[in-house]
Amino acid sequence: MAAAEQIKSLIKSFGDGDEPRFFATAMQIAASEARKGHTTFAQELKNLIEKAKKERSVNFLDRNKTIPILKTKRELNELIEVFHPKINLQDMILDKNVRASLNRIVQEQRKIDILRQYDLTPRRKLLLTGPPGCGKTMTAQALAGELGLTVFIIRLDGLISKYMGESISKLRLIFDAMEDYRGVYLFDEFDSIGAHRNQGQEVGEIKRVLNSFLINIEKDQSNSVIIAATNLPESLDKALFRRFDDIIQYPLPSLADIKNILKKNLSGFSLSTKSLSPKIAKEAIGLSHSDIVNSCEDAIKDMIINGTDKVSITALISSLQKRKQ
Repeated sequence: MAAAEQIKSLIKSFGDGDEPRFFATAMQIAASEARKGHTTFAQELKNLIEKAKKERSVNFLDRNKTIPILKTKRELNELIEVFHPKINLQDMILDKNVRASLNRIVQEQRKIDILRQYDLTPRRKLLLTGPPGCGKTMTAQALAGELGLTVFIIRLDGLISKYMGESISKLRLIFDAMEDYRGVYLFDEFDSIGAHRNQGQEVGEIKRVLNSFLINIEKDQSNSVIIAATNLPESLDKALFRRFDDIIQYPLPSLADIKNILKKNLSGFSLSTKSLSPKIAKEAIGLSHSDIVNSCEDAIKDMIINGTDKVSITALISSLQKRKQ
């Protein structure tokens, strides 16, 4: 039967809602049973895992297709994607300054009624900047999870490329939705509409969209949280910065953060060495949170594919080194 550590990891990942880890551990158990000669049982486990993955995928897609905003304003269907978060800030490994800023936002949002009694408004218009893969998009999900809200992801490609000439009216619909449906509204890759107004080939259209955004965010009095995220803050029009209540800069993970990321993503798995040495963490310096997580997943996949029962530290280091190239 499955080892005690595998069973504990399976239960913990289920309780945490960590589906990738749950399925990876289940596959590890199946591989272990196959090596013991329990081939029929191992195949049954694999079939159940594959069936569960497909059903979870279908259920997720169906859940995201039907929400009130898309029923009443179907023209927003191609502009907004809906995401129901399962995480909160405790699930994220964050720089201490970033965490302090986000905790303050949550505290103010939870005291929104009290603040309004004093004619004060909570922080809710946020600009997140920093390198790719450092948690900006995940922050929108975590804040929504903390506040019990839905995430509405704005599809900027549809706003600009598909609705040229209609962009301003579509943008107005999005801000109207913020009034009608409280949530966390994420403008990811915000530089695509927030770039300096003298840049780009479609200067006239981009300038009009940016001007419209400036007007709408200035006038917005909803209870929704608005998040703009960009990897290129230097390209943003200077007029944007004063429209936001808070500007949060996301750095690459520190050495201490890297150790925590590795520990979290490899927990529940046996390692080919006794522990994660400081040398391994140093290999990840300069990589983003996402790069490190993906390297951990590469090493776990390598273990499963090769039918071993331990995560290869050599495979982990190799994956980290490749992502630096």
